[in-house]
Amino acid sequence: MADIAKHVDKAYESKTFDELAESPVDALEGLSKKDAELLDQAFKIRTIRDLAESKFVLRAQAIVNLATAHRSKRAA
Repeated sequence: MADIAKHVDKAYESKTFDELAESPVDALEGLSKKDAELLDQAFKIRTIRDLAESKFVLRAQAIVNLATAHRSKRAA
């Protein structure tokens, strides 16, 4: 298994990737219970999977990837 310890809270270090995907977002290092509550209230994001598959996250990733590709193309 990849060294996931620096990315999740200690209580989740021994979880499988499947278990982590279904874990609450506050299992991620740096996200608090309050952050998790706010994500739930605003976007109905409750699990790490919900966050990863959020249309807002996916759109943001697409925009950044396209910006990077466009920048690389201009530099060439």
